[in-house]
Amino acid sequence: MSSLGIGAEGRVYVGVMSGTSLDGISAAVVRFADKLGIAPQEGEPRAQLLAFRVTPYTEEQHGQLRKALSGGTAQEYCRLNFDLGGWLAEAVIGVLADAGVARSEVRAIGSHGQSLWHEPLHSTWQFGESAVIAERTGIDVVSDFRVRDVAAGGHGAPLVSMADALIFSGHGWRALQNIGGIGNVTVVPPNGSLDGVRAFDTGPGASVIDRVVRSLVPGLPYDVDGRLAAAGAPIDAVVSELLSAPYFASPPPKSTGPELFDAHYVQTLIERCRATTPNAKTEDVVATATALTARSIADAYRRFLPEPITEVLVSGGGARNPTLVKMIASLIAPIAVRQFADEFFDGEAKEAVAFALLAYLYVTRRFGNVPRATGAKGGRILGKLTPA
Repeated sequence: MSSLGIGAEGRVYVGVMSGTSLDGISAAVVRFADKLGIAPQEGEPRAQLLAFRVTPYTEEQHGQLRKALSGGTAQEYCRLNFDLGGWLAEAVIGVLADAGVARSEVRAIGSHGQSLWHEPLHSTWQFGESAVIAERTGIDVVSDFRVRDVAAGGHGAPLVSMADALIFSGHGWRALQNIGGIGNVTVVPPNGSLDGVRAFDTGPGASVIDRVVRSLVPGLPYDVDGRLAAAGAPIDAVVSELLSAPYFASPPPKSTGPELFDAHYVQTLIERCRATTPNAKTEDVVATATALTARSIADAYRRFLPEPITEVLVSGGGARNPTLVKMIASLIAPIAVRQFADEFFDGEAKEAVAFALLAYLYVTRRFGNVPRATGAKGGRILGKLTPA
């Protein structure tokens, strides 16, 4: 393909990413409307999801990534950067086959890769070599989206805010709550306006719950259908103690990640549950982790969201946990809580679609960040180009 330019005409893009939960690679093929932010005609979609797939990591791949997040050698990081680029490329090729879309029809791939380290207001590091993706797919790649926002004084997160505003707004004020490894919320005004959009990371999403389950129930990757939490009772004193951490009281804009809610944090949660309630069952500890995520979200809404929100659309892996969703709904009532998929498409695809959008905005030379969400000094074109 030719290199990217202002006059780019293609409207099919692929978004690909690996989330903080390390479950696998999400890839989405998306066709965007000619005038993004305004549907071509009433009732027509601003973005059409042509295909979506999650490629689960093998046990070996998952182990490599987990080790990298906790520390590794220069050789290990170097090799894994290229290996992950190959895994991302394979996911792109697979989802294009699912969509029945030829590579020549794709204008660009937006690759978030995998966050290895994120230090708000100072630096951020995502890897998954874009040159490998471009080489193996023959498609231009836009990657490394967070760094320009951080360089401009922002947090580099959350970046889904632009998609939330341009694609997923409604007729009233709406909150879009993603519950991936980390939880983040975007508040959007009616009808695709960027005025008033705000977003920030609420704290732990599903990653703390998943880690607790894997630690206490070996062989179980997560709390399937929220059954363990539903069978237990949260230890409220532990939840309140954990919520006293400075991050939760810090006003937006703010962001966080596995550098805070890591394996040590999970072990601390488990130990405090055992110390507070010596006869606590496994189900009680999982329920405590679940309540932590639910209360962190509800507390963030109470403290930091004065907008007249009428509904919350939940997405991400945590949205598939009915016990967690029920807790959130109870805590923020009477605000309605609905599944993102009830309004749009599979909520698991939402973040991949957002990175496809960022590639689209790069191609068309439009800002990809929302300064009120990230805290950057102004709007910036996000990403770096690796031509095919």
